[in-house]
Amino acid sequence: MEIFDVIIIGAGQAGNPLSTTFAQAGKKTALIEQNHLGGSCINTGCTPTKTMIASAEIAHLVRQSEIFGVKSGEVSVDLKKVRQRKNDIVTSFREGIQNRIGNSDVDLIYGKATFSGPKTVFVKENEGGERQLTAEIIIIDTGSHPRLLELDGLSQINYLDSTQIMELEEIPQHLVILGGSYIALEFGQMFHHFGSRVTILELGDQLMPREDKDIADSVADIFNEEGIQILLNAKANSTKPINNGGFSLNYSMGNKDFSIEGSHLLLAIGRVPNSADLNLEAAGIKTGEHGFITVNEFLETNVPGVYAVGDVNGGPAFTHNSYDDYRILKANILEGKNKSTKGRLVPYVLYTDPQLGRIGLSEKEAREKGLNIQVVKLPMKQVARAIEVNRTYGMLKVVVDMNSKLILGAACLGFEGGEIMAMLEIAMLGNLTYPVLRNAIFAHPSLAEALNNLFADLP
Repeated sequence: MEIFDVIIIGAGQAGNPLSTTFAQAGKKTALIEQNHLGGSCINTGCTPTKTMIASAEIAHLVRQSEIFGVKSGEVSVDLKKVRQRKNDIVTSFREGIQNRIGNSDVDLIYGKATFSGPKTVFVKENEGGERQLTAEIIIIDTGSHPRLLELDGLSQINYLDSTQIMELEEIPQHLVILGGSYIALEFGQMFHHFGSRVTILELGDQLMPREDKDIADSVADIFNEEGIQILLNAKANSTKPINNGGFSLNYSMGNKDFSIEGSHLLLAIGRVPNSADLNLEAAGIKTGEHGFITVNEFLETNVPGVYAVGDVNGGPAFTHNSYDDYRILKANILEGKNKSTKGRLVPYVLYTDPQLGRIGLSEKEAREKGLNIQVVKLPMKQVARAIEVNRTYGMLKVVVDMNSKLILGAACLGFEGGEIMAMLEIAMLGNLTYPVLRNAIFAHPSLAEALNNLFADLP
């Protein structure tokens, strides 16, 4: 049995910095990773998808060049080169992490980790060896993976998940997507801009069920105008292969059955935690719904000294959220502080065109809380900077507390919506009231000055 001060299972966006931070503090630290350093963000999530989205946006912009008085020829996309660019960037990011950990005192172990008892971990190394480790502090950062769908006939066709679709070398003729939330929308628009015909089937009555309906409907309108087919209240029933190498999908809407044929099927119906193979029962660690590890506001499981961070604990599945988990554990374990997840603002961005940046409460959430709110909206077609660059889709929407005049939340659907959202987040962090933003002098012409007009009609 090898004795460590800290064992970290999973080299994601919390596990990596935690390992080097503990090692620098003089703690004997083991970091166990089954596949690649960097977690889903660098390998299968943020980095590769946003790299490919950048290529898709260029293709889309070039097709619109004549609007700006610029003539161009026929646009074609070399998906092999798009994929290679993506792979090169992912590899460079991985190597950066490898260098940081390699230059530290972290004992990096590549292998599959399972609990063999309380505070003990068995590792079957990728190269064939076996190790038994124990530590008083154990941190689980194993992330998540795409959820599969139980669908008749699915095993008979070559369906894709959000990782596999990024390895295609040819543009799909007709991409059918099951799911209408963030991952589905990013891939749907990306491949539409690459040149695919795209159909999105969503089980519910709106896209992105977490969002306010007016925002979701606005996104649907944008997609429909581009030529992306959106089918709401659509339940997939079965699928089967067809002669041309594609598939046929049977689905129902209301009491009627329909079928659609496609070349590629993408399952984008959410993610589930990588917890099933950890043998958590041996350590007495409890899980909740869908296998997410249960933690308190300090990220500690029901077993003292055992923590779960990132996607595996069921919190908001964002890289920046995972990194903040790292900061919380660093502060509490190494610095004796009492930081928690309670009340933290967690922003996120949907990287479609236009972007949707979100922070704080939605209108629906604020009304459910019975707060005295006012909702203000500004169409992007009234924003000078958006007009100048021909990016007038979407709207800015902010929820304001009329008692305190503080901003409670925002949905920024528009050109660089994520950056506009970040300005509002900073205002929320600094407890700035809306009159401060309304009366501020922002540079002209900038997207920021839209905040002057956004709050103009409030008392």
